[in-house]
Amino acid sequence: MAKSKHSMKKAPGGDMAKQKRSTSEPSYGEAASRLEAILREIEEGEVDVDALSGLVKEAAELVTLCRGKIQAAEMQVRTIAEQLEREAPDPGTDEDDAK
Repeated sequence: MAKSKHSMKKAPGGDMAKQKRSTSEPSYGEAASRLEAILREIEEGEVDVDALSGLVKEAAELVTLCRGKIQAAEMQVRTIAEQLEREAPDPGTDEDDAK
């Protein structure tokens, strides 16, 4: 059984790259992959009962993170679409008529 990053304690004076990596936010793909791995572990019965609550907590945090990333992406897409609509020529005017 693999331990989650969240349940492991950092050793003082540990590798700086590891510390930076563990404090940075995972990408959507990384979070989704970790969620799939947690689900597989639980479904296959590979999780010790003592570790189950920690994995469920980690999964909940990852779901929240993924939802936030999806909402942020939706907002960006809407903003871009609105900007394109403002920049588009008025459909009532034909560019050929202007010449």
